[in-house]
Amino acid sequence: MIEKSTIENWNNTEALSEVEGSKSKIESSLSIVDCGLADYREVLELQYRLRDERYRGEIANTVLIVEHQPVITLGARQSANKLLVSREELAQKHIDVVDIRRGGGTTAHNPGQLVFYPILHLQQLNLGIGEYIRELESIGAELLEQLNVQAEIRKGFPGLWVGTQKIASIGVRVSKFVTYHGMAINIQNDLSIFEFITPCGLDGVEMTSVLKETGKHYSMSREKKHLADLLKKHFSSN
Repeated sequence: MIEKSTIENWNNTEALSEVEGSKSKIESSLSIVDCGLADYREVLELQYRLRDERYRGEIANTVLIVEHQPVITLGARQSANKLLVSREELAQKHIDVVDIRRGGGTTAHNPGQLVFYPILHLQQLNLGIGEYIRELESIGAELLEQLNVQAEIRKGFPGLWVGTQKIASIGVRVSKFVTYHGMAINIQNDLSIFEFITPCGLDGVEMTSVLKETGKHYSMSREKKHLADLLKKHFSSN
């Protein structure tokens, strides 16, 4: 279980539940939270709570960074949700399946994949939804470039690609100008989990990872810190 007392930003300042100061301080700051290796359903409930608190102006813009236990998630667009095996078979393999209302189709998460969920007020950042997705893609591409992987954007297909293979997926939702859900980048996760789905509903798509492209393992803690720096660069308004 993710406890409130463990939710701290990278600068080790206030816990999210204890954000103090004026509204202007909240509006100009960015809290970045490391949730560790966590169950998807728990982090989803945390997103819902923070989304509502952000809308009410009770917390600053916040980004959750996490690795997930094995899980397959199904998006709001039913035609893009394609499981290739039964839910019963996935349960036997200890892979959870969760139906959620975000953009995009079916995707998968497991340890070694870097996932981040921005809880941002787009009006405060002067961003439209399309611009916001471009920012996510830029953050992912810059992180991958630091790992010697050149990722590309494909028009009409949110996420990042290395040649014909997909390395990062985006699925977002916006409610009352506040974002939730987010982006998943394959660093060194077991890609066999994607064999149970049609990723993002795109037939014939293969997934890749930094490990597959470079043959190198990386410190997930270090990459979380690199990601935090990029998030501050793109989403800090002060």
